[in-house]
Amino acid sequence: MSLSLITLNVGAPSLERARRQLQWLAARPEDIFVLTETKATPGSQLLAQACTAANYSVTFPVHDPGELGIMIISKVATTPDSLTGTLSYLPARAAGVVVGTTSGPLRVLGAYVPSRDATLEKTERKKHWIEGFHTALDATHSGIPVLLLGDLNVLEPGHQPEHRQQFAPFEYDFYRSLTDTHGLLDAFRHLHPERIEHSWARRPDLGYRYDHAHCSPQLLPLLQGCEYVHQTRNVLPDGSRLTDHSGLAVRLTTTASAPLLTSDPATPAISEPGLEPTLF
Repeated sequence: MSLSLITLNVGAPSLERARRQLQWLAARPEDIFVLTETKATPGSQLLAQACTAANYSVTFPVHDPGELGIMIISKVATTPDSLTGTLSYLPARAAGVVVGTTSGPLRVLGAYVPSRDATLEKTERKKHWIEGFHTALDATHSGIPVLLLGDLNVLEPGHQPEHRQQFAPFEYDFYRSLTDTHGLLDAFRHLHPERIEHSWARRPDLGYRYDHAHCSPQLLPLLQGCEYVHQTRNVLPDGSRLTDHSGLAVRLTTTASAPLLTSDPATPAISEPGLEPTLF
């Protein structure tokens, strides 16, 4: 028995793309989905509403108009984590839940770090959010082990290819500080010290490992797998893709103590609910 999770950047999906993503998620074996780049638009709302109607536990923080964030969808019972709502700046970009397992409680946190360009405004925006996220992690530290999943929009030092000209020291410092300050280890790199994989690519020879999973040291003995799921970037017959990011799946040798009785969220009766848009 195991507890499995996957993080995936859904790219602020249109309603039509969200329907395809919902079908894909419904067929996945993972217990918990941490979705990044969600938005207060019909596509993301469809994902939240359909999964809620199918009795999944859904955490979908209020997104300000035009802002991006995360959503956590779970086939197992969850309680709100104290990280949710703690950030004062762009708060929808981080949230968490607590899951009961046979090994004890587990904090599952999701984060979608802002991207930036060469402008001072976008750079300061990213710096400000990262500073707030550090503060939130410190303020909510509880001793319960943490699994942090999401699109961090930063690369590890030593990333191949380097992309050094595109990233500032503060961005590499953020990656390092997850371990040095908060004690969270890169789960993929722990299991695969030399493997080169990318979760987003402008073109095949220019890949970036943006999507990450970091965990507390006490989870390392339970860490059974951490693998990228690249099929989400495959081109579909109509020329579209599910998303432009690969998923990252994590498997722990523990079991959720309270699985939910869920139905298929992609069935027409559920995935096309006549509901008003709702944010949680």
